[in-house]
Amino acid sequence: ALPDARIDFMLTDATPIAAITTTDLAGRLDRHDLAVIDIDDPAVRTQPSAALAPPQPDDIAYLIYTSGTTGMPKGVAVTHRNVTQLLASLDLGSAPGQVWAQFHSYAFDFSVWEIFGALLGGGRLVVVPEEVARSPQDFHALLVTEKVTVLSQTPSAFYALQRADVLQPALSGQLKLETVVFGGEALEPQRLATWLVTHPGLPSLINMYGITETTVHASFRQIVDGDVEINASPIGVPLGHFGFFVLDGLLRPVPVGVVGELYVAGRGVGIGYVRR
Repeated sequence: ALPDARIDFMLTDATPIAAITTTDLAGRLDRHDLAVIDIDDPAVRTQPSAALAPPQPDDIAYLIYTSGTTGMPKGVAVTHRNVTQLLASLDLGSAPGQVWAQFHSYAFDFSVWEIFGALLGGGRLVVVPEEVARSPQDFHALLVTEKVTVLSQTPSAFYALQRADVLQPALSGQLKLETVVFGGEALEPQRLATWLVTHPGLPSLINMYGITETTVHASFRQIVDGDVEINASPIGVPLGHFGFFVLDGLLRPVPVGVVGELYVAGRGVGIGYVRR
């Protein structure tokens, strides 16, 4: 759970009109002057409902806050258009009949990809219980039981899942995975050697680079057998709605092979930091 100071900061900074919570957590919001909707309260279901006006493409879909490790946390504003551009640029399981796992917390933008990648494509979304997500063995079993076809993982979580896969060979052969997407941290391809031997062909392993400010993913690279011989994390090429530029300190393009800083531009970049 987030510390009170972090919750206080985000509510003060974002100034939401309401907070949606559960009975066990509602007390943490008592000192804030905003409407609190407790979804466990039976009275909620008796309230009148009215259809909301549909959002416009450039309306803000969500705010996700940076960690604040380099200073004060910043709320990254991402629009509906940013999200739909991401999903339109890729065809990784966004189809009826596909089964996606929502492994990640709503506070991590990987969940945006998981939720809307499934639902906008007519697929089925399996919400992974927190206690299952913490157990690689239990999660491996859930993937088999739910016949998950599209999985998103940080590399470190997948390495643990890979170990569980080796320990459960009978279940390993029952996996229905077609696509595994990596993100959130640098991938070490050499650590995938065992998986590639055990699961040749499928699932496809896709490494994607991106940050909160670029709406989850900004690049695409399919992992191949030869990648286990390299130490670098291959981030591939930018998605179709992005451009990548490697620039020096004066914002000039650097020659090939010269170290610079990566700049990302395009329709997937969020509209900015709220109140910054």
